[in-house]
Amino acid sequence: MGGDSLVEENERNNGSGEAEEKPRTRHKGKHDKEKPWDDPSIDHWKIEKFDPSWNESGMLEVSTFSTLFPQYREKYLQECWPIVKGALKEYGIACELNLVEGSMTVSTTRKTRDPYIIVKSRDLIKLLSRSVPAPQAMKVLNDEMQCDIIKIGGLVRNKGRLEKRKNHLIGPNSSTLKALEILTGCYILVQGNTVAAMGSFKGLKQVRKVVEDCILNKMHPVYSIKILMMRRELAKDPTLANENWDRFLPRFKKKNVKQKKVKTKEKKVYTPFPPPQPPSKIDLQLESGEYFLSDQMKQAKKWHDKQEKQAEKIAESKKRREAGFVPPEEPKKQSNAHADDKTNVADLALSLKKKTKDFGMRESAEKLDAADYIAVPDMTSSKKKSKRSRTS
Repeated sequence: MGGDSLVEENERNNGSGEAEEKPRTRHKGKHDKEKPWDDPSIDHWKIEKFDPSWNESGMLEVSTFSTLFPQYREKYLQECWPIVKGALKEYGIACELNLVEGSMTVSTTRKTRDPYIIVKSRDLIKLLSRSVPAPQAMKVLNDEMQCDIIKIGGLVRNKGRLEKRKNHLIGPNSSTLKALEILTGCYILVQGNTVAAMGSFKGLKQVRKVVEDCILNKMHPVYSIKILMMRRELAKDPTLANENWDRFLPRFKKKNVKQKKVKTKEKKVYTPFPPPQPPSKIDLQLESGEYFLSDQMKQAKKWHDKQEKQAEKIAESKKRREAGFVPPEEPKKQSNAHADDKTNVADLALSLKKKTKDFGMRESAEKLDAADYIAVPDMTSSKKKSKRSRTS
């Protein structure tokens, strides 16, 4: 009987469980109730000034931050430390300058009311260690001012390239850096392996992107400045507030500049055996036979070698001195010109001889007497005839 009753109870329980299991419906926006801060009139980005009445009891624990500074900053920090100490005292922060360890320390006190001011004072000593002037660094204590220290030393391995890209970022007469400061509304200082920036969150984000793009050689700062200027102009148009601006922004293509080919050294074949040991001085003497010579013979050989070297040097110096008195060789062009002149003179002489011969022949032809061709009684022949007649 008892077993039957238990089975009945189990069946009832199973039936009731099946009846209870129903598909659960999820209501979207079930917990989206109106909240007091979901008001469009409230500016969520506005930073309200801290009121000491919000934290009258002060801090429960002491918070401390310390940072090291380079040695070249020691003198400046000694001079400006009283001003820094006075500025931090207003917020109830204690500060210490340790010149032995080369560190600056800030810590909260019982008078500290603002819990975030210790973080601001930590940023202050960081900026001071990165060569930011004290009057500028103290502005970070204001609620509206933020800071960012960008580490650029580890982005590039080659120091020469890093310096070159830092110069790109600074520009001639710091013109590029000034343009970035105006467009982003931030104070920028390039020092060593870091870039210190001070300003609003939006400006710091822009500065970090420009600096990293420049150091990683992704985009030149001049192109980044052009894009920032266009964004500034687009922000003035209220119709484009909810649109994508990528179609208006310029796209700069990266030009591949031909680089010098790196000379790769041929890998030597690996051998497990070490290289042969170079011969020592004694081994060389044994090979030449000098090791077995007596001291006198060694000195004589040394003197003989010295004399030979001296004679060679004297001959070289003599040759060098005599080289100044050796006449220079005439150029081949001039010699060819002289040969041409000689041939020309010979040809001229032959032509002259020919002309004189022709001229002589002409003269002989011109000296002919006309009387030879006229019939005139010969006086000499008549005289001869008269003589013959007399003799007869």
